[in-house]
Amino acid sequence: MKDIPENYKFLSSHEWAKLEEDGIVTVGISDYAQDQLGDIVFVELPELDSEVNQGDEVAVVESVKAASEVYSPMGGKIVDLNSSLEDSPEIVNSSAYEEGWFFKIEVTDSSEFENLLTRKSTASNVKTN
Repeated sequence: MKDIPENYKFLSSHEWAKLEEDGIVTVGISDYAQDQLGDIVFVELPELDSEVNQGDEVAVVESVKAASEVYSPMGGKIVDLNSSLEDSPEIVNSSAYEEGWFFKIEVTDSSEFENLLTRKSTASNVKTN
């Protein structure tokens, strides 16, 4: 499993959030999640410009083993989608924390970011699973 980037935070369900300099939050699934899913064959992204709440089911990722819901780590408006995942969903397997991001959110309450799990607490959670 790859190292968890320092400036990322997580939901307990292994979605990550990265607060960008412009205040937008980029969202994806953890390396642990993609590893558990196996070879990813399909990603269903949320609707652009849709409003979501923290914890809402917003996307689906399918692998040869299973399908899994993706939850929004923060509330706000979906402002960008990683459309390259439509043709190449396997990018999530090879680059979960960089090229394999799912969507970007213009957040409504930035304090939600502080309430997410840190990489240290996420790593501990993975070790105990």
